[in-house]
Amino acid sequence: MLIDGLQYANWSEKIFRQMREGGVDAVHVTICYHEMFRETVANIEQWNRWFEAYPHLICHAKTGDDVRAAQKAGQTAILFGFQNCSPIEDDISLVEICHTLGARFMQLTYNNQSLLATGAYEAEDSGLTRFGKQVVKEMNRVGLVVDMSHSAERSTLEAIAFSERPIAITHANPHNWHPGLRNKSDTVLKALAESGGMLGFSLYPHHLKNGTQCTLTSFCEMIGRTVDLMGIDHIGIGSDLCQDQPDSVVEWMRVGRWSKEIDYGEGSKDNAGFPPQPPWFQDNRDFSNIAMGLADMGFSEEETAKVMGGNWLRFFDENFGPA
Repeated sequence: MLIDGLQYANWSEKIFRQMREGGVDAVHVTICYHEMFRETVANIEQWNRWFEAYPHLICHAKTGDDVRAAQKAGQTAILFGFQNCSPIEDDISLVEICHTLGARFMQLTYNNQSLLATGAYEAEDSGLTRFGKQVVKEMNRVGLVVDMSHSAERSTLEAIAFSERPIAITHANPHNWHPGLRNKSDTVLKALAESGGMLGFSLYPHHLKNGTQCTLTSFCEMIGRTVDLMGIDHIGIGSDLCQDQPDSVVEWMRVGRWSKEIDYGEGSKDNAGFPPQPPWFQDNRDFSNIAMGLADMGFSEEETAKVMGGNWLRFFDENFGPA
């Protein structure tokens, strides 16, 4: 089972075919950054058109069993997720509606302060808000996974502690390997593992040691050290692959409608666009390189299978349904 915990590609038949060529069984796809509820529904409508146009390549999945069925049918299962809480606006009842529409992950914030929690780019982290705690309870009830990939430290730790079900950090790396602004501290990673949560390792160059020049060996060594910290059962891949996206999409991701100025995120104007991927991970056909790198690091076949998708599948089984 090969599962990617996060992608936001410029979707096309080419990419769907590359998923099949790479043997990718499931991908958690971002369908919201700053969109409100009705705009998010429009994004779901677009995915429904793709499911109709390419049924031999992709299908919508809402459960672990849907992923297994897709693998058996030779399709890539598509799981919906939000990188912000904007689709629920200020209405807690929309949590259940979004889950009914297929959402299975929702970040409580995307870099900035939200109605629910604090993002990683804010100077002050006030933790979960009153509304945030109520939303986490409702997410737990319906089976919408709390994702804290873009959240600040206190907010992330509070979400782990307050949530009665395991949460996920779908796409980030250890801060001690590369001090990216939203890579996670050992304190967060230990708490995540102890609570039964999941970490998806990111391949987005701004999150990698030496960026585009990061080597496969360095990446796999980082995974090995994280296993020592978290255990083998709490890690997977969350590539954060943004294949074929124009730079205008970076502006939408970072700025949305909240600023008239361009926010360059983790660094300077040099980070204005999408940096090139490392040569060993260009697209969905390259996951096998990671598996081979883990084997070269001494990972057993069973351990490699857990990292490449087995752990995500178990997490889906346990957390996508009602409490």
